[in-house]
Amino acid sequence: MTESMPVRCPVCRRDHFYAAPVYPCACGAPLAPPLLRAARPEPITHRTWTDDWVTVRCPACERQDQWPQPELGCPCGTVLRIPVRPVSAPAGPAHGGSRDGRVPSHIPLPRTAVTSRPTFRPVTIRTARDAVTAAALYLKWLGFRDVVQPEARPLSGIDLRGLGVVAQVDPTTRPATLRAVECLWLNGLSSSAVSVLFSLAGYADDARARADQLGIPLFVMDLTGCPQPVNASADELIATGA
Repeated sequence: MTESMPVRCPVCRRDHFYAAPVYPCACGAPLAPPLLRAARPEPITHRTWTDDWVTVRCPACERQDQWPQPELGCPCGTVLRIPVRPVSAPAGPAHGGSRDGRVPSHIPLPRTAVTSRPTFRPVTIRTARDAVTAAALYLKWLGFRDVVQPEARPLSGIDLRGLGVVAQVDPTTRPATLRAVECLWLNGLSSSAVSVLFSLAGYADDARARADQLGIPLFVMDLTGCPQPVNASADELIATGA
């Protein structure tokens, strides 16, 4: 059963109930990172590749590998790092542990390794158009090609299109809505494309829940123009790229 715990955002004091994502171990057993209830979640202000992964041991086969660091995106725009109980002892070499520098076999690797993917260079957001530009640059950084933005926003609400991707950018001061998520999903479905949503003000609770159900990557952006993942689908998109 998935482990869950109450989480309070230290910025807006909103209460959440967080359930750790479940992934299949190489042995086939479902496995979720064990949450550390005694530790307080901290807002993510700076990302590194090391901080985005945690070591987890499978209780079924004792295999020890690297798994995505659990995170929670609050509608206020804050992304929280959820603490995980540390592994008490390293696994032996027979289990393929990550201490020897090998990569996890059960999680898709980035098609372009982080060391070879160029550093993302954001643009400062001063206008709504800047927000769309920042999102376009980020999609290109992820590997999507021919990403374009229309001169005028279409009635569909789609701000960006590329090969295999459609994206919407919400530059308002209100959290993105459930309707925005579902409309974006329908546009992606009709185009056989990945749907990606960017927001400056975070997401309403029902919008976040629906995006998780539909597998839509959600990102929040601050005025520096650097998107941050809000849900597991966004984490996966960053890991695998286009």
